[in-house]
Amino acid sequence: MFSKDDIISRIIPYRLQAVDVANFAAKLQNSWDAPKAMKIYFDEKLTITGNSNAYTNPVLESGLIHCRALLDFIGLKVDSKDSTKLICRDLKKNKNDDDVLIEHFSNLNGPLPLVTPQEAITQYQGPQSEAEAALAGVLHTVNKGLAHITAGLDLSASDISNLEIASRGVRAIFARHFYTPLGLSPPEFGVKEVKPWSLK
Repeated sequence: MFSKDDIISRIIPYRLQAVDVANFAAKLQNSWDAPKAMKIYFDEKLTITGNSNAYTNPVLESGLIHCRALLDFIGLKVDSKDSTKLICRDLKKNKNDDDVLIEHFSNLNGPLPLVTPQEAITQYQGPQSEAEAALAGVLHTVNKGLAHITAGLDLSASDISNLEIASRGVRAIFARHFYTPLGLSPPEFGVKEVKPWSLK
């Protein structure tokens, strides 16, 4: 079983970095009109060729799953009556005994509280309804398209746009409502973008 220190210093940073990489993949995919040719090098040796979907699809799907796990951890879920709205997890409903949740961590004020939908969207620079719909959309997409086999998962432009917005939001939420209350700095970003025009 993981210790609280493992969760803080290893597990959540791993998930946040996966979300960061998905954010980058979402931005790439949103900027393209069609998949691009791709070459992957390891130790400067060409190892994989194909098109960009071989990279972006699994990265986007992984990012969606990690977003969902992190949103669940802080206490948010999608409203079953409206897939564009968030609600708080019910504290009275039992989770699995081994689930690790935000309320298991404390500072001098006591256990950390669940993050409310309003708190989750306040830092977004655009319309708050857009932020809420993006976070809820990620939860809905994972619940209906990845966690279960339904009519099939075909990530639409709106799903990818939701992931791009939500992935930025998840990092901001964890900085403000988890790491800062614990007196810690949030983990570093998991990816550094290289602009094509900056390459030599």
